[in-house]
Formats: sequence, structure tokens, C-alpha cells
Amino acid sequence: MSSTGTTDHGATGPRGAGHGRETADRLLRAATRSGAHLIAEAASLVQGWAVLADPIAGAVYSTPAAAAADGVHAAAAPLEHPHCTQRPAAGAVLVLAPAPTVPPGHACHVATTTAALLEVRGQRAAELRGEQMRLHTTLIRLLLAGHTAAVTETLGGNRLTHVTVYRLSGPDLPTAHEVLWRAVRPSIAPHADACTLIGRPDGELVVAELHHGGDDGRILRLVSRLSERHHLLAGMAGPLPLAEMATAHSDAAAARHSATPDCRIVPADAVGTSRLTPLLPAAPYARWAESVLRPLSPAHQHLLLVWLRTGSKPRAAAALALSAGTVRARIRELSRLLGADLEDATVQAYLLLALRAPAPDPGLDDAGADADADLSLSSRLSRSGGSSSSNNSNGNGNCPAGPARLEALPDDLLGTEAVRSWAVGLVGGLEPHLRIALACWLRHHARTAPAATELHVHRTTLAGWLTQCADHLARNLADATVRAEVHLALKATRNGPDDPTCLPRRGGRTYRRL
Repeated sequence: MSSTGTTDHGATGPRGAGHGRETADRLLRAATRSGAHLIAEAASLVQGWAVLADPIAGAVYSTPAAAAADGVHAAAAPLEHPHCTQRPAAGAVLVLAPAPTVPPGHACHVATTTAALLEVRGQRAAELRGEQMRLHTTLIRLLLAGHTAAVTETLGGNRLTHVTVYRLSGPDLPTAHEVLWRAVRPSIAPHADACTLIGRPDGELVVAELHHGGDDGRILRLVSRLSERHHLLAGMAGPLPLAEMATAHSDAAAARHSATPDCRIVPADAVGTSRLTPLLPAAPYARWAESVLRPLSPAHQHLLLVWLRTGSKPRAAAALALSAGTVRARIRELSRLLGADLEDATVQAYLLLALRAPAPDPGLDDAGADADADLSLSSRLSRSGGSSSSNNSNGNGNCPAGPARLEALPDDLLGTEAVRSWAVGLVGGLEPHLRIALACWLRHHARTAPAATELHVHRTTLAGWLTQCADHLARNLADATVRAEVHLALKATRNGPDDPTCLPRRGGRTYRRL
């Protein structure tokens, strides 16, 4: 890093070596207290302002505080600030703006000494960093295991009641870990209003911000900058009560599977069929979802939600810290409880709708009692062979009849004009061959090889068609919840069977445009 606007000639200034020693002594005494005191002393000695600017965190220390923005800008564009003196220091940039009356040699001496002391402080911090990182990882593991009382006692914070979790993955996590550590400067000092834990418990970067119900957005900004600079993908969940750390941890991993290079950090509450659910009629939607999910415990529902968000059992297992075999066994058991084939793409889309449904309005309990009674009666009739079709609805149209309630929706749920307009706006205009290929691919759970086999086209051809579909829909088809939403839109706008045998062709494996 070059120094602009200064020279090294006469570093101690015209007042001699004695004055230079006095300056060094003052800076050394300040450095023994804290980095902030060191920067404040440097600003006093040059009779101007001083800023330690980090590329991720921005202004680490600033004296006065109002000079922070100027210091960050000067570090980013030194040629535009020739009056400033700059030095690299402990992975950041020290920027001094001396008063016009301060000799350049004195300003250079202050900058050089301050940068050297910052390096010493940084080396000392680096010696302790490994041990501190291991402590943070241990505390994160304790939170995930449910030992919240032990962690809060260690942190000395009875005010720490909630947690926000970030889970990041990328090509160079060790470097990103160190950069974020320097930027956050985490501390486990007791009686703090907030505490940030940063660790890599299972080969990924986990950030857990403990606070009192809300945060100021500082950690979110730092994680966002880090993701852009180091090409990471991140999921965010919370704030949730500290006792629900495991839930926030798995939700963050599920959200990360929706992240893309264009949107590198995704909140968990932004994942799902959020564009469709507000269009559904509230009363029948809530009653249907409550009836469908009645056999499931909250833990069951959370497992299914993570599975449907991540799009695969291995990814769900990694998010939930379970083995893939355990997740498969539990999903088979839940399939039996629900009486539905959870491997069916339509059933999965309906189940995601049910899991994303709002809580039912208590004022609708009386109105929904008759509907639940009708549902129970129709289900018993259907199981005994008394129902002619599983696609029929009960008398008031609130809940579907049939052997499995997940296999058919109430007629007044997706059959509204608002839902149809949404579906046409999403998938309308797709050419016939693209629509058929997309529907087939979704039925095969986004697996290209079996879908191409059923369509009798090459996998490369199908991949090209899917790229055209993604461009037309302006959606990320790698996101499992987006795929569920598109599947429902295709179902709502279907005029024919979308059968692969109906794929327009013109000899061989080609197709013709209609």
C-alpha cells in the first residue's frame, strides 16, 4: 500500500527525535488499551481524523465517528484523496487525514507507528484466534444439542433470548471464516446485549447471532458483503427463540438451496409458495391444511418442510443433522400416517401448500365444524367403497373426499379466478413441446435422465428446453419450492393430459412448432 500525499523524508518532523519518541510512547500506551484508543490517539497526534477501514466491515474504528464514510471511501479510492496518508494494517487500511499545519513527516511517522502497532495487536489476536474459534464451534454445537442454559450461562447473558442463524457454503470457507472473524470481532463478554458465534461445525460456515428478540442488521450486512466478495451462498433463519436453535439451523440450510449467484443470501421465510398462498381463499385453505396435518406433530411437519424445501432426502438429512436412512424411514412412516404417496410430485406440491398455510382463524371454528364432519363422513364412505371418485368434494366444497386428502384439493381452492390468472401469468405462452417436457420433468422430481427417456429425446435436448422454460418463466427451477409452484400452475391451466406421447414431432426425435 502506497502512501499518498507524504514522503518518508524527515519522518520525525522538524522537532527532532525526542518528539518522535514522545509520539511513539503515546501511541504505545494507547495500543495497550484497545484498537479504538490507538486510532483516537493517532487522530489527536495529526490534529485531524483517523479511520481503520476493513473491506468487509467498513470502518472498524473511526475518530471522529463522522469521518467513517470518508475513511472507507479514501481506502477504496486513494488517488481521489491525495491529502490522506494510508498504510496497510492487520488486513485493513489505516487512513489518516492530518491538519494542513501538521508537517508531512510527522503524519508519516504517526501512520507508520500506528500501523506497526495494529499489526502487533493483530498478530496477538491471531495467536488466540484458533482457540477462540474452537470455543465458538463448541458453543454452537451445544446450542444445537439443546443446552441453551449452559451456553447463556457461559455468555453471562440472561438477555439473550433469540437467535438468528446463517449457514454459508462456498469454495474457500477457511479464508472467508477468518475474514468474517476480523470483520465481526466476536466477543463472548458477559452481560452483552448481543453475541455473535462463528464456527465451522460440519465443514460449513455457521453464524449464530444471539440477541434480545431483534438485531440491528449489522451481521446481515457483513454476511452479505462476505458472500459477494468470496462467492458464497447463504441461508438465513430467524429470529427464533433460543430454544429453537435446531429449527433455525435446519431452516437456514433449506433456504440456502434457494440461493443463486444473483441472490446469494436467502431468508427462510422467503422460501415457499408465497406468490400463490395469498391468492387462496383463507377459510377453506386453513381448514383443509389443518385437517390434512392433524396426524402430524410439529417435529414431523418441520421434517417434511425441510425435505420439500431442499428437494431431496440427502440434502434434508444434512440440514437436519440426521442420516439419509433415518430421513427416508421417517418419511415412509409419515406417508403411512397421511395415507398418501409422498413420492408423487402432485402430492408433494399439495403438502407444501398445507405446510405453508396460515393458522386457522378461531372465529371460523364453528363455521368449519360442519365441514370437518362432512369430511370425516366422506372419508369413511370412500374407504368403504361408498364414494364414486376421489376427486369429488363434499357438499359445501370445503374439503376433498377420497382415500387420501392430500391427493385432491377442495374445488374452491385452486379453482378461483385469481389462482387461474396467476397460473396463466406464470406458465401461459409456453410452447406445447416446452410445456409437455416441463410437466414430465417435474413429475420425475427434476431428474433429467428418466424424463428424457419417457420423452424419447436426448438429455441435452431436454436440458436446452428446460433452460428455455426457466427463461420464459423467469424463475429459478433449481429451487424445489419454485418447482412445486410451477407444477401447480401447470395443473391449474391444463387443457389436455400434457402426455409425452402428445409431444409434437416431425420424424425421428425432432419436434415441430405449433
